[in-house]
Amino acid sequence: MSRGLNWLQALAGGQALAGYPASVKVVDGTLGERAARYIAVVPDAENPFPRARNGEVGLLEGWALGQALDEVIAADRDKADKRVVVAVVDVPSQAYGRREEALGIHQALAGAVDGYARARLAGHPVIALLVGKAMSGAFLAHGYQAQRIIALRDPGVMVHAMGKAAAARITLRSVEELEALAESVPPMAYDIDNYATLGLLWETLSVANIEQPAADDLQRVRDCLIKAVEDIGSSTDLRGRLGAANRAASSRVRELLRAQW
Repeated sequence: MSRGLNWLQALAGGQALAGYPASVKVVDGTLGERAARYIAVVPDAENPFPRARNGEVGLLEGWALGQALDEVIAADRDKADKRVVVAVVDVPSQAYGRREEALGIHQALAGAVDGYARARLAGHPVIALLVGKAMSGAFLAHGYQAQRIIALRDPGVMVHAMGKAAAARITLRSVEELEALAESVPPMAYDIDNYATLGLLWETLSVANIEQPAADDLQRVRDCLIKAVEDIGSSTDLRGRLGAANRAASSRVRELLRAQW
């Protein structure tokens, strides 16, 4: 049982919708007074693509995420209150493999990104809840387009472009050297506190049991999700991510681009 599945079932309740691969769980439920669609990518030992059996986001997962978002956009097009979309994130990586590359994993994951972005732009509050790993292209496809990103505080919750072993190989360093470098270069770090300094997290929460959430854990997270929806209001953009000190250069560049444009 994965963290993502545990939190999805605890938060959303109900049955997963039919018509999706076993690795993508979609549940329609509620969040406070609002209707909500909860989405998670989970491990599937029988996945026909071996590289996507441990919760990775691959071909089937990318297209299924896009489908889940297309459906909610179409169903709520004429509604005043659009459904909240909650991406429950516990994804170790995108699926690396020859078949994935040959069959267009870049298009599948782009379809997922586009779905989340279009839902946000259509007026759906989109929130990402990080309960485990949020790594590499998997996080870009599932959760990164959210207006508000909430992370649970736990050593198993981490965000990065690649795993430590892979990063060490690419940079010709040891894992220990990378960890030392991360102490002075926040984007190199894996822990949530360093990631928070980049301004991308809206909130971090501590829970008593991250593997099997208890009633108090669930209430704490639900309350935070509801506050995130209220904070989003009618906005549809991602400008809230640029306020942190470590994003000062990004903010300045954007100001200059707007002035020159």
